[in-house]
Amino acid sequence: MALIEAEQLPAFPAGGNSGLTLPRGASRAATLDDIAFLRRLYWSFRMEEMEQAPWPLEMKRAFINQQFDLQHRNYVARFASADFLILLEGDEPIGRLYVDSGVEQWHVIDIGFLPQWRNLGKGLAMLKAIQRQAKARSRSGVMLHVERRNLRGQAFYRRLQFQEAEASDTHIRMQWPGF
Repeated sequence: MALIEAEQLPAFPAGGNSGLTLPRGASRAATLDDIAFLRRLYWSFRMEEMEQAPWPLEMKRAFINQQFDLQHRNYVARFASADFLILLEGDEPIGRLYVDSGVEQWHVIDIGFLPQWRNLGKGLAMLKAIQRQAKARSRSGVMLHVERRNLRGQAFYRRLQFQEAEASDTHIRMQWPGF
C-alpha cells in the first residue's frame, strides 16, 4: 500500500544546487522510497493534536495521511530548488530537513526529528551549520516559520538569534539576520 501511495505523489525535486553542506553521513537526499518514514515522522508531529480529536484511529490516520500528501505536494511544487534531506544516525532515518539555500535569504522550510531523537542537540547543530554557511556565503540571513502554538519552538529559535518578522493567525515568520 505504501508503494502505491508513494507512486501517486510527485517525486522530490533534484535540488542540491545550493552548496549547502552538512556533516558527512548526517543526511541524504529524500526519495519516494522515504514516504513511509516521512509519514511516520509527520504523524509524530501531529500526534498530540490528534489525541484531542474524538475520531476513531483509522479516521485520524486517513486525515493525517491526507494532510501529509497535501503538504508534500505543496512543498515540492513551491520549492523546486530546495534540498529535501533525510537526516540520519548511521544508516537510520531520524528526521527531515527541507531547506532552500539557493536564494538570497535561506529558507528552512521544515526541520523535525522522530520523538526519540528530539532534544539531543541535533536540530541545534543543523541550524547552526546553516547559519554559519549562510553567513560565509554573505547571504542576507535565514528565515523559517513556526506554528504560533509552538512556544518551545519559538523559544528555541530565539536562542539561535531568530527574531519575529511577521505573524499570521497560525504561524510566525522568524528571521536570523546573519550579521
